[in-house]
This record gives sequence, C-alpha cells and structure tokens, in this order.
Amino acid sequence: MTVDTATELFEEHRPVLTGVAYRMLGRIADAEDVVQEAWLRWSAATREDVREPRAFLVRITTRLAIDRLRHLQSRRESYTGPWLPEPVVTEFGPAAPDTAERAVLADSVSLAVLVVLESLSPLERAVFVLREAFGFPYAEIANALDRTEDAVRQLAGRARRHVEERKPRYDVNPAERRDLTERFLAAASGGGIEQLLALLAPDVRLVSDSGGKAKAPRRIIETADKVGRFLFAVAGDLGPDGEIRIMELNGAPAAVYFVGGKVDTVFQIEVGQGVIQCAYIIRNPDKLSGLPVA
Repeated sequence: MTVDTATELFEEHRPVLTGVAYRMLGRIADAEDVVQEAWLRWSAATREDVREPRAFLVRITTRLAIDRLRHLQSRRESYTGPWLPEPVVTEFGPAAPDTAERAVLADSVSLAVLVVLESLSPLERAVFVLREAFGFPYAEIANALDRTEDAVRQLAGRARRHVEERKPRYDVNPAERRDLTERFLAAASGGGIEQLLALLAPDVRLVSDSGGKAKAPRRIIETADKVGRFLFAVAGDLGPDGEIRIMELNGAPAAVYFVGGKVDTVFQIEVGQGVIQCAYIIRNPDKLSGLPVA
C-alpha cells in the first residue's frame, strides 16, 4: 500500500473516526487529537497486513478514546458547575441518506444523550457508541475492544438500559423544537413573563455550562417559575449589538447569540407535550470557539 493510498483510505474514514471520538469524549478538540494520533499509528503501521482498514482504524480510535476518556473523567470531577458537551454543527449529508438513520445519528449526538453517556464506564460508552450510533456488529466491536462477543453483548445491554432509563423521554422533532425556540425568543424579547412561563413545563430544568469562565448559574435551576424568571432577566440583559441566529447543533435547532461576530451563548431546548422540558445554556468560551463566526 503506497503512502498516497494510505492517506486516501484514512481520509475516507475520517468522518466516522471523528464521529466515534466526539461521542466518546464530548469535545471536538479532544476528538481531533485522538483522530490525529490514530493517523500517526496508521501511517507507522505495517499496512500490508491490514485486510479491513475501516475496522483497524476504528479499533485504534476507540482504544485511544477510551484512554483519553479515563483521563478526562478525573478532570471533570473538579469542573466548575454543570458539564455539557461542546456543541457542534451537524450536517450528516450523504452519510445518512434515509430519515431513520438521520434520526439515530441526531439522537446519538444530542446534548441530552451525551450527558447521560458521561455516567457510563469508558467501555460501556464505547460499546454504546459503536453499536447504537454506528451499527457496528458485535463481533467487530469485540475485536476492537479485545473482549469476547458475549462480554460485549452484556456491556451493550447494560449501557442501553442505563441510557434509556436516564435520557429524556421526548420525541425528537426538529420542527417542533424550532417553532418553540422561536416562540421562546419572541416571548423573552418582546412579550411578558406570563407568555414565557406558558411555554415551560411545570418541572422544567435549566442546565448551564460556563466552566467558571462566564456568567451563568453554577447549579441546575428547576421549576417553571424559577427558570422562566431567570431566562426573562437574561433576555432583558442582551445588548443591542448582539445577534441571534437559529442553527442546527447536535442534531437539533439551537439559538446562537453572537457578540462582535463571535459566539457568546448557545441556547437549546428539549421539547415534550408541546412545552419546553429542559433548556441548555453553554457559555464556556472554550466550547464555543469552534462554531462558525457571524
């Protein structure tokens, strides 16, 4: 295999490798570091012995991601305030040609699911990502993780039950989310507090991630009255020089607030029964620098 061929093969599989690494780690920078390390190992490998490049590359990437995740989990224990994944623009393109597959990809990269995945062990998370998000066969996952197929099936079942028990039980409906996001923005910016409260579930939760580097609540806020009044006050503090745009992030619409051409805040909601069940605010500048500028 020539160097050019090896490079072409790696680039062909880079989207899948990055997708696996991001779902494992929750940050694009960490995912890109893992994929770069996978490239270094691929370029140094005796590639003539590799019969299935995709499986080989996924195995390397997954094992590197597991090692990095174990390191990151200890650091996140001292994180200031709630931790949320880094938001990413999602354009699945030809990788997911049918609606069902797009829905699976969108769900697997959603903020809600990625938060739940944080509570899995690194091995459970790897099995869940490879099986549920990308549909890898159990035998291929077993080979990637150097485990028996029976062990992988047990890990997969345990991880699936854990995620199903803890992730929000709402239908992923981008059109409804976008509509409610736009109605929320209209109510917050030009309506009254009662109009805003009407859009919130009684037990709505607000989760904010600033990493201690921007102004945001360091604890989860609960109930419609508390969440509504906080969001109404925040909307009133938005400067006249800012701009709000709706973008698709992590498989769903999000309100992105730009100041001076740079992303200042990402706001995204989970919807159920026609109202907002959960709201996420990301203000940590380290997690927003990768988004497009205005």
